[in-house]
Formats: sequence, structure tokens, C-alpha cells
Amino acid sequence: MMQLRISEAAELLGVSDDTVRRWVDAGRVRADLDDAGRKVIAGSELAAFAVELHAGRRGESSHHRSARNQFRGIVTAIRSDPVMSQVEMQCGPYRVVSLISTEAVNDLALEAGSVAVAQVKATNVTIESSGRGER
Repeated sequence: MMQLRISEAAELLGVSDDTVRRWVDAGRVRADLDDAGRKVIAGSELAAFAVELHAGRRGESSHHRSARNQFRGIVTAIRSDPVMSQVEMQCGPYRVVSLISTEAVNDLALEAGSVAVAQVKATNVTIESSGRGER
């Protein structure tokens, strides 16, 4: 069974190490000790907790959309020409770049410092693994 250190769990959940430690101490997520005495969380436990953690956030918006991959963040840069714009956002640890029309940038009143939501809908998604998991 894959076991994740607190820092790895925090990175995957998009929170700080201290937040995960508080959740462990409060009993929200179960952790065990590894052979070196460090707290670790089972991969299956973390997966279930991640679903539970974000379940309440689904449907917060009054809008309904088919895109499930949504990243709330801050616009960090916009490069525009008369027709198209490149919008860069920082969404937690992730940098998201989108090409949209300059008209859409103006309609949305986007500028560096704006809070926005990037919605990703793709026909192909690749997944990379560290290969650390045991079978």
C-alpha cells in the first residue's frame, strides 16, 4: 500500500503541511507511523479524504456546467493583441495559461490581480506517475 508523508499529502491537497497535521491531530484523516517514526497517510485514506474534503465545494455556484476540472486562482499576466489574449493564472501551486479572445478578456474585465476560475475540459488527459506505488 502506498504511504504518503505529510508534506506529500499537503501538496496533493493544495494545503500547508501544518493544515494536514492539524487534520491528523483532530482525527479528520488517519495517519500511521512509518519505520522511521514519521507520520504517513495511506494513499487510499488520502484519496477518500480528498473526495470528502471537496464534496461540499461542488455545486457552490448557481451556475451548472459540465466541466469538472476547475481551478480558482489569481490572474498574473495578460498579453493581448487586437484579436486574441494569453491569460496566465496562478491556481494554488499550478500555473494555468489560456488563450481566449481579447473581447472575452474585456467582457470579463480581467486584469492582473483579478480572481477568476479556469475551467478545463479536454478530450485527452495524460497522467504521469512516480511509479512508487506497491502492488
